[in-house]
Amino acid sequence: MKIVITGVTRGLGRALAKKFIALGHTVIGCGRSGTEIFDLRMDHGAPHDFMVCDVALDAKVALWAAKVLEHDTAPDILINNAGVMNPLGPLWMQSDREFTKVVDVNVRGVANVIRHFVPAMVAKKKGVIVNLSSGWGRGVAPEVAPYCATKWAIEGLTKALAEELPAGMAAVPLNPGVIDTDMLRACWAEGAANHPKAEAWAEVAAPFILKLGAKDNGRSLSVGGFEG
Repeated sequence: MKIVITGVTRGLGRALAKKFIALGHTVIGCGRSGTEIFDLRMDHGAPHDFMVCDVALDAKVALWAAKVLEHDTAPDILINNAGVMNPLGPLWMQSDREFTKVVDVNVRGVANVIRHFVPAMVAKKKGVIVNLSSGWGRGVAPEVAPYCATKWAIEGLTKALAEELPAGMAAVPLNPGVIDTDMLRACWAEGAANHPKAEAWAEVAAPFILKLGAKDNGRSLSVGGFEG
């Protein structure tokens, strides 16, 4: 399978990319860290490909998608994983700049990637779009209101997209669960280490994602065993 993943330079995205490659699939990924993208390119040559791209910038996503699709087929699976967390604090203390950054990456970034990759998938009426949600996209917690808002948005956006896709395709909002990543440590430093590492999560999550299909279209799903 050809799998496109955003946010492959760290955390869940990087762990997923490595697991899919180990399983024999072709991974095309992007991330914002040039150093990490260089390392991925050195470790995993063609047919895999990795490119620096900030998903919050529509023009950059357009260039990346055009490069990926120019001489190749549409992805079988598109995974919108890239995301950022707001600085911890009550909503009224969140600056407009920080709030906008979270929305730009977590919501607009997903829409940008869908805008430039999904038409090729729709043309062949085949493929699965997985948008990473969160337990905070189905519940809430104090001091992470901007993040919660974006993940609730992902749930609604994905379910609406599911109703727009042709038969045979699927769009799924996926709650990965609670994983020890840099993002979790940023908001829960003391407790993060008590949760599974991204690599252990990917051992379960990658096969789970590979089994998704039209039967799952519009369903809010979770990777079992990692709910916290």
